[in-house]
Amino acid sequence: MPWHRKHLLTLEDLSLSEIELIHAAAASFKKVLGRRVKRVPALRGKTVVNLFLEPSTRTRISFDMAAKLLSAEVISFDAASSSTTKGETLRDTAQNIQALHADMIVLRHACSGSPLYLSRVLDIPVINAGDGAHEHPTQGLLDTFTMKEHLGSLKGRKVVILGDILFSRVARSNIHALTKMGAAVTLVGPSTLVPEWFTDLGVKVSHDLRGALADAEVVMLLRIQHERQGASHFPSLGEYTSMFGLNKTRASWLNPRAIIMHPGPINRGVEIDSELADGDRSVILEQVTNGIAVRMAVLYLCAGGKPENVMPVE
Repeated sequence: MPWHRKHLLTLEDLSLSEIELIHAAAASFKKVLGRRVKRVPALRGKTVVNLFLEPSTRTRISFDMAAKLLSAEVISFDAASSSTTKGETLRDTAQNIQALHADMIVLRHACSGSPLYLSRVLDIPVINAGDGAHEHPTQGLLDTFTMKEHLGSLKGRKVVILGDILFSRVARSNIHALTKMGAAVTLVGPSTLVPEWFTDLGVKVSHDLRGALADAEVVMLLRIQHERQGASHFPSLGEYTSMFGLNKTRASWLNPRAIIMHPGPINRGVEIDSELADGDRSVILEQVTNGIAVRMAVLYLCAGGKPENVMPVE
């Protein structure tokens, strides 16, 4: 299947075939990461601008590494070093970047819809690296890629997403990807953070942690999104942890073969105990590694690369 998209803005709009195409390209690029010389010339001569107007560690470094491993030139801006601090609009900032002959913009922004807006005013590809509480498409792609490595096909697989669903862009992207891939998704957490209307997205909602964990094959923990909450949605972090934090006792309710995931950053001792985050069932660091391969695939395809030309690796 050919790739026809210039931008990656949301997983809600991607077809199952498009998700599988990105995963296939990522699998090839992940093999490149195992080489002694990891760099490939796929984006040689291209300039990728990382415009991160909201704090980030993993995603920004991951996109930076992905672009450099594709041999692109990389320029990174954050909120403190951009002219937005002087009152310049996002549109003017982005159009100036385009006028400087950048070939692609990777945008993280606190406002939902910002990448879509830029895609309508720019002529170059825009990649959504997280927009408010809307979506985080490459995170959803790398999470499902990691699940497939452990489980194979996700059709019928039982995935629990536990934590702050209401304010999580990661949850939304994973829901869109997992439902398209046929997984059975259950959202778990306090009723204030996991409202019933999420069932409209084709998932189950539960506030019974033990029941949900009992047959889960994947449990993904999400941190509490304090920066997006207008008011407290539960009495205290201690109360959240006492009711929904994944500790050794609650982990014993899981299938012994279930994997534990977290998109980061981890609040150790809140949503998950350190013993579990660092344990044998945790694939958290695998998610980080897979993020590079997935973002290489996205940058390559959106830059016009042909899926059939992804370099095979011996």
